[in-house]
Amino acid sequence: MSHLDIPVADYEKLAAQFNPTEFDADELVRKAKEDWGMKYIVFTAKHHDGFAMYHSKCNPYNVVDATPFGRDIVAELRDACDKYGIKLCLYYSQAQDWHDPDGYVSYKDNSKKNFRAYLERVCKPQLREILTGYGDIGLIWFDTPAYMTVEESKELVDLVKSIQPNCIVSGRIGNNLGEYMTTGDNFIPLLPPAGDWEVPATLNETWGYRKDDFNWRSSDKIIELLVKINERGGNYLLNIGPEASGRIPPESVRILNEVGEFLKKNGESIYATRSVNPPYPYDLDWCHFTTKDYRLYMHILDTHARMVISNIGNMQPKRAYILDSGEEVRFHTRRNAVEDYGLWEFYLPEAAKSRKHITICVELEEKDVFFVPISGN
Repeated sequence: MSHLDIPVADYEKLAAQFNPTEFDADELVRKAKEDWGMKYIVFTAKHHDGFAMYHSKCNPYNVVDATPFGRDIVAELRDACDKYGIKLCLYYSQAQDWHDPDGYVSYKDNSKKNFRAYLERVCKPQLREILTGYGDIGLIWFDTPAYMTVEESKELVDLVKSIQPNCIVSGRIGNNLGEYMTTGDNFIPLLPPAGDWEVPATLNETWGYRKDDFNWRSSDKIIELLVKINERGGNYLLNIGPEASGRIPPESVRILNEVGEFLKKNGESIYATRSVNPPYPYDLDWCHFTTKDYRLYMHILDTHARMVISNIGNMQPKRAYILDSGEEVRFHTRRNAVEDYGLWEFYLPEAAKSRKHITICVELEEKDVFFVPISGN
């Protein structure tokens, strides 16, 4: 709508065609929880085009009043999330609104807009609706603050907290007022940022659904990105774009099913883990690390690599084994003769070398693993 300068009156007509009869909130949430290993859902309550995917009483441009579908999708997701015990969170575009004359439009002339009027007429009333009408909301995922002032961003934070004090406010509220940091889309930091953070990412190259985008990331790639993000202490917000019918694209389902199988077997090495601090001082192309108390998890990307971990401050590990099978992994340790750090070398069972996505769990005597920074000698 924005890129092609589609007039509001023309774009509005699309609502009369929107009838996603194959949408099934119960099945979607069940798959997210039981098949795909997801812990929460962030659903787009209103994106930049200004169309509300719930029954907004303050604006008839919504899925109930403006479409033949006539169903409140957020309400259906609320029921399904309660049924399966998964957190419901909502995305809300607080500044960009291409439908409203006073909503911001990025990279366009906004000098004649009365954004204060938009805040009071649309944004705040709709936030009150979604925060009072759909039970506990885990997170409001604000997006693109555009030209909002510090005071305007703070007003929205205060509004959220006044209604639901435990609701998290995303970093894209703007003006450094969010409760965690969101990276750029599909960008992963090289080093672990301070505090909580996430990567919003896509399964192909498109947010939403695009019929000619066949550039799907393989499940192998998604798993690699998952462990890389977890290694740095982040969260993976992975996007799914349903078709116009409401159906999840079959390729998305296939990829997520395969990722889900990995998580069923290796979830211990992903959920409630933390990054190693300080980080491992070398860039390995065959391994990523996550950790918990008395555990180091080695996510092996290349089973034929020589699996040597240098710059270790700990003494000898207690045990090493393949997480999903329990197979013992032999290891050898030694102390560097020049500098005061250890070296661990692991030897996979021969049969395991033909497998993918192997996670080695290393049990430690100490609570944490200690990687020794490079001395520069």
